[in-house]
Amino acid sequence: MNEYLSLKDHVYNYIVEQINSGNLIAGKKVNETAICESLEVSRTPVREALIQLSSEGLLENVPRKGFVIKRLSKDEAKETYFMIGALDGLAASLSAPLLTEKHIKEMEFYIQSIDLAIDTGNYHMYHKMQEAFHDVYLSVCPNKSLVTLLSQLKKKFLKNFDDSDKERLLQTNHEHRKMMELFRNVDCAELERYMKEVHWNIEKTEIIPL
Repeated sequence: MNEYLSLKDHVYNYIVEQINSGNLIAGKKVNETAICESLEVSRTPVREALIQLSSEGLLENVPRKGFVIKRLSKDEAKETYFMIGALDGLAASLSAPLLTEKHIKEMEFYIQSIDLAIDTGNYHMYHKMQEAFHDVYLSVCPNKSLVTLLSQLKKKFLKNFDDSDKERLLQTNHEHRKMMELFRNVDCAELERYMKEVHWNIEKTEIIPL
């Protein structure tokens, strides 16, 4: 069943997509009029979405300027990475016993799709498939509040990749394969540790353009 989305939710998703695709850049003002015209909506749902994104830390409401895409400092990035690693590892460990063979095969399909996206330089598709991979196990996580908080934190990282990122992205997908091994073995303790200490290692923030 498709979840009903309000106009504000549609605008919210559109803005996040624009940030992830690189069309909205850190430090730049969000053009509210352009969003209204592009989505053919009034200012009200646009403002509501901007206020929500600001409360989640993705935007900053600057006096006399408006809403600006927030740029994380290195310290903020490391702190956020640490929290994501802890939460994602916990979510994965809670989900592992609930995954079916269908879930496992879905994640394996996304891993293969990620490889293809990287090989062809389709970084928009890379982001979509990478997100879909994680969404499989998060969809069965019994702690929905944890999943919501995790989703909000992940949005703080801008995902505008290019060919210079290929090796890093391939390594990330290699980590996905290791996670699959742990999911299959339902090794919850090692899965939680691996995701916190390896997949979301805070040292990776040193090579992320912020």
